[in-house]
Amino acid sequence: MTTPPRLLPLLAQFDFARERLVGRLSGPVMDSGDGTGTRVEPVTDDEYLWEPVPGCWSVRRRADGPGQRASFLAGGGTWGRDAAPYPHPWPPPVTTIAWRLSHLTEMLALRADHTSGSRSATRDGHPVNGDAAGAVAAFEAAADAWRRALLSVDDTALDTVGHCTYPYGSDVEEPFLDIVWWVNQELLHHGAEIALLRDLHRARGRG
Repeated sequence: MTTPPRLLPLLAQFDFARERLVGRLSGPVMDSGDGTGTRVEPVTDDEYLWEPVPGCWSVRRRADGPGQRASFLAGGGTWGRDAAPYPHPWPPPVTTIAWRLSHLTEMLALRADHTSGSRSATRDGHPVNGDAAGAVAAFEAAADAWRRALLSVDDTALDTVGHCTYPYGSDVEEPFLDIVWWVNQELLHHGAEIALLRDLHRARGRG
């Protein structure tokens, strides 16, 4: 299938944002943004779960229960991600690298399934990783799945309201092209937040 021309810039933006985030998390070299490479150590488990301020939301062992102001742990398996029903706590809690990466992974994996898969995947069944290496691998697999879903659509699908049936957003009410844009901005802004948390973790205790 030929990729619709108006999807190409969004696909390129997704690839760029994904590459930057994986490089920032895994190294050994990341794109510094000016055409040069900067050496990066892979994120450790301690850093992945680091809570820079009290009351952070993170991923936790299900047996330990949710964190402050969270009412349940989303996801499946022995780990879950701090969550609460709408309306969410205000001001919103600071979230860890683990929380942000789990959120991105779930969003990509489930939206891929609800675009070109079984259209039955749920948040309750989605695994949450308690270790950094597993979380990065899961993110990459979910990003691959979403990219394949994008390559499966034609121009008609881009304009179809509800082409993606993802049940945890406004997907069923919007043209699919708008959902593609939304996913990109989620990856861009959470990727930037993860990069900042890595910088803060590296610089903690200085000064």
